[in-house]
Amino acid sequence: MNFYKNMQKGAIVAAHFGTTHEDTKEKTIDIINKKLEEEFKQLDFFQIYTSRIINRILSKSGKEKLDTTQILERLIEQGYQHVIIQPTYIINGTEMEALKREVEKFSDKFEDIRVGTPLLTEMEDYFNLIDVIEKEIGPLKEDEGVVMIGHGTEHPALSAYPMLAYIVRDLEKPIYIGTIAGYPGIENIVRELKRDNKKKVTLMPLMFVAGDHAKNDIAKEWKEDLEKSGFEVEINLKGLGEIESIQNIFIEKAKVLENCQPEDILIKKAEYARGRKASH
Repeated sequence: MNFYKNMQKGAIVAAHFGTTHEDTKEKTIDIINKKLEEEFKQLDFFQIYTSRIINRILSKSGKEKLDTTQILERLIEQGYQHVIIQPTYIINGTEMEALKREVEKFSDKFEDIRVGTPLLTEMEDYFNLIDVIEKEIGPLKEDEGVVMIGHGTEHPALSAYPMLAYIVRDLEKPIYIGTIAGYPGIENIVRELKRDNKKKVTLMPLMFVAGDHAKNDIAKEWKEDLEKSGFEVEINLKGLGEIESIQNIFIEKAKVLENCQPEDILIKKAEYARGRKASH
């Protein structure tokens, strides 16, 4: 379904978790915002921060950022009827679920509103990310490894991290996946590194921006814990959002929405009831 058909006034919204760190914002959020604006010239560009905590902190310093409900209310007031929302989340966790639920409340207010997917959604997304990481880290010696550390979550989408870890293990890559709050944790990483006889590791954030968690949890706590476990540790505080290939993946996810409406599971199940063949 062509998104632009019958469109009179359309918008594209970049949905970021957000950050209070200006240095990483300039290298990640600002860059992809500009790319989205340039790529979707037929649409007016907007951005939101979906983290209420970050928005509250920024508001105290006079840097107001709109959240999902606020931007949708504003778009309605300004007469927009066609909207694409592309998140820059890594997994389909709490933020993504909240984004979709908020959008659903406004679905009858727009003629066409479409929401893109996080970095790790389809199976091929995991392999694409691994390819990007491999190119980013370059060749490693036999006793070297790279540890990618994500936020973690209490949401069932935590399973994305062990899935990614399983794939890199299956592909025999010197890449290890950990989380700050969840599984795999640092004790799992230490055990894997020792099992594989790694001596030197580089820590990198498995996050779109390198903010508080990267600068404190990764660069300090994880580094100290790994050094205490006998490893030589280097830090590469480069958020995934700084990598051009990752930026382009998100752009492509948004472009898919130009000609594809995300499938409604209830409609899909109704079609199965009428005789549609399942894909499995």
